[in-house]
Amino acid sequence: KMAADTSVDILQKVLENEILQSAKVVEEHLDAEIQKLDQMDEDELEHLKQRRLEALKKTQQQKQEWLSKGHGEYREIPSERDFFQEVKESKNVVCHFYRDTTFRCQIMDKHLTVLAKKHIETKFLKLNAEKSPFLCERLRIKVIPTLALIKDGKTQDYVVGFTDLGNTDDFTTETLEWRLGCADIINYSGNLMDPPFQSQKKYGTSFTKLDKKTIRGKIYDSDSDDD
Repeated sequence: KMAADTSVDILQKVLENEILQSAKVVEEHLDAEIQKLDQMDEDELEHLKQRRLEALKKTQQQKQEWLSKGHGEYREIPSERDFFQEVKESKNVVCHFYRDTTFRCQIMDKHLTVLAKKHIETKFLKLNAEKSPFLCERLRIKVIPTLALIKDGKTQDYVVGFTDLGNTDDFTTETLEWRLGCADIINYSGNLMDPPFQSQKKYGTSFTKLDKKTIRGKIYDSDSDDD
């Protein structure tokens, strides 16, 4: 028992030493930063201040530019022609191909409305699949809802139905945000290696088969290849 106690004591001392060493490193780093600031003359401090102000101004300008291009809100576009124009002027675009009669499209709408406000670096659009047969054919969209994720004018990825979102109608906005983050279509601050739906208790319970309805003679099922 004494030997075991001694081992515990040694481990505790090692651990305390590690913590002290880490604290010392942090403290030294802070001291160095403070010293650097102390040694700066007024001109250098002014220069630093100007640089930070410029960075702030640039961020604000970028934000205004995004807003002027229709970012920050989830919008419906009336036609295929509008799609090409919208995609051309923004680096990151999420476009929801929907149908009025599909209940799951309303679920997708709810989450996209929230994300459009949060991620103004990305443009969020919706387009009626029945009014855009050429695009659906070209992008091989066969499951409704499908999100086309477009970067620099090219379709990079698709979110087809709810398969990637935990296979449930009850997926959270965070789950969709995570999936868009995986595609690098939004600036995602969470951990991509840790999907939010893994911690959901109701994982997969209310998933039912995606409805397959025919649009203008075409069956929409589950092919999502890129063009």
